[in-house]
Amino acid sequence: MTESDQQWGVRLKQARLVAGLSQKTLGVEAGIDQFVASTRINRYELGVHKPDLLTAKNLAKVLRVPAAFFYAEDDEIADLIYRYSKADPAVRKKIQKLLDDIVGPVYGG
Repeated sequence: MTESDQQWGVRLKQARLVAGLSQKTLGVEAGIDQFVASTRINRYELGVHKPDLLTAKNLAKVLRVPAAFFYAEDDEIADLIYRYSKADPAVRKKIQKLLDDIVGPVYGG
């Protein structure tokens, strides 16, 4: 088990707890068979296994977080991704303007 796998699992658990979902409920809502859903989510959270990208995207959708939150290289970036995803559009626009003023847009978006 790598540090990356453990970090991924910690973030999954954080998002699940904030969402108020049990491991089984999260798994079932993400399309995992109900008979293994709790065990599978537990294994992900412990870092024993890491889901494939499609499953990760399904988990993120259920938890209403970007999949990038799980894969961020450090906690500061993960926190920014999480908070940005929860911000309303007006706040996002202000954040984008602030960042554009600092470094300019990375791409034409």
